[in-house]
Amino acid sequence: MVERSVSQWIHSIAEGVTSSVEQAGVFDANPVPRSWTHVTKLDPEPAKRLPILYPAYLAHTDAVSVGGSTGVTATTTEETFDLLEFASVPAIHEPSAPRHVTDTTLSESAFLAVPEVLNGTSEALVGTLGEAIEGLREDLIATQLDDHLPSWLSDVIRPYVTPVLSAQVLNRALFEAYIIQNPDSAAAREAGVTDADVLSPTAARQRAVTADCHLRSEIIYVEYSGTYGGEAATDVIEAVAPALNWARLWYGGGLRTREHARAVRAAGADAVVVGDVFHDIADEEVDLYRRLDAESSVGAEPTTARIEAWLDDTITVADTAAAQYLSTTAVDAPVDRARTLLATGLALCRRLETALASDASSPSRVRRQLDTSLDAVVDSPPDRSFLTALASGVLAPDTPSALPVTHLSIGAMDWSA
Repeated sequence: MVERSVSQWIHSIAEGVTSSVEQAGVFDANPVPRSWTHVTKLDPEPAKRLPILYPAYLAHTDAVSVGGSTGVTATTTEETFDLLEFASVPAIHEPSAPRHVTDTTLSESAFLAVPEVLNGTSEALVGTLGEAIEGLREDLIATQLDDHLPSWLSDVIRPYVTPVLSAQVLNRALFEAYIIQNPDSAAAREAGVTDADVLSPTAARQRAVTADCHLRSEIIYVEYSGTYGGEAATDVIEAVAPALNWARLWYGGGLRTREHARAVRAAGADAVVVGDVFHDIADEEVDLYRRLDAESSVGAEPTTARIEAWLDDTITVADTAAAQYLSTTAVDAPVDRARTLLATGLALCRRLETALASDASSPSRVRRQLDTSLDAVVDSPPDRSFLTALASGVLAPDTPSALPVTHLSIGAMDWSA
């Protein structure tokens, strides 16, 4: 009895010391890297596509967050993670519904991020977590047991292993505590945030401290969802940032310029989150390719340099979504980089369309022809395995190695159908 009491006492002291040291910032136990200063948010919604050379764009971000609600299914989510196999940065999964979490998404994501809204309804704070836990127990884990075990054995052990497996999944999860400040956004409507729920800097700090110290949320996310918050946002960030000991402070909403991204970071945000403008690049590629297709002066198989010149004559590259997205990163000369990536993507589209038209009945031969011509099109080609998977997605979409190109800009081009 005495030994047990001493042991408990020592354990309590150790826990207290660890907590105090952690609060003092001597060491950092938060699994979300502090080095992440730029996060790109990808929506698996079928209508929101990625640029054809998305790995080259994503090389300039620190991490990718996958999540969305409208039109999102487990399949579209898995397909998005399949695309990210060729990205050089880690991905986290922020599902809006338990059914979006699958064995594949768990294995391919660095973290499972569970959202909780600090200024919405109680349902937005705790109800979604309860629904997620039920979804794990009743759907994901039950399905996995049924898939891997005889039905009689699955039925016998399910009551015993489900709590353990659920706990293991949740131990891998991190929590994103949202402060939603744009009541006109879809996120606000879903969370029940109204004009009356928009927080002052002081109230935002108090909610954030609760999430940091009590809920142990790994991320505090100031969300303006589609619009830049300006001075109101930086005031909130300046109030919240010094009060946090454990959590990372992220800002998302309407970032399209280097000045705005720097202002948010200077106010104290650990990372900026950029989403809509990245998907806009894909829409931009579709429009530019149609215009290029109608332009006879560039030739049937134009070089990247020739397309760059055409872009300068046709549009203001600095105003493109590509330049806006890259300007929120730390890349040097974002406009020049945008011009190169847009031109390279358009040239690659032209080669793929030509290859498809030349011999659509022999995908392997077309892929070889495409591969030998890539050096003339792409100055610094991405990994050849990506290009092979891309070509397979266009020429032989049913093969195991094929990329789900419906999620890329070429999915909206008639020739890829």
